[in-house]
Amino acid sequence: MFTRVIEKEPIMLITFQSTASPDVVMLRDLAQYLLGLVGKRLGERGVIRRDELPGAIGRLEAAISEDVTAQAALEALHRSPGNQRESNHGLSQRAWPFLDMMREARKSDADIIWGL
Repeated sequence: MFTRVIEKEPIMLITFQSTASPDVVMLRDLAQYLLGLVGKRLGERGVIRRDELPGAIGRLEAAISEDVTAQAALEALHRSPGNQRESNHGLSQRAWPFLDMMREARKSDADIIWGL
């Protein structure tokens, strides 16, 4: 009899830090996705400079708005008597802590940094 060992990748957490707010910790995949939305790439270390925050916030808010619209349209298509769908954790819920951090950093004229 053969035993197959499946190695799992370690769960990677990314910690975003700013002097303007508490740290925000998220899974690497979500961090990579959110940074892509705001025009950044996830590297070992990185920064969203204070002068980049207004554009980054605008891009993330636009992506959230598009996601909410798409979710509403999808729910309308699937809505029928007796068809109950579980709540979907959309982008707005997953991105909220990061968006809040960016808004606070903008108010305080602070940068956001991260490192692996």
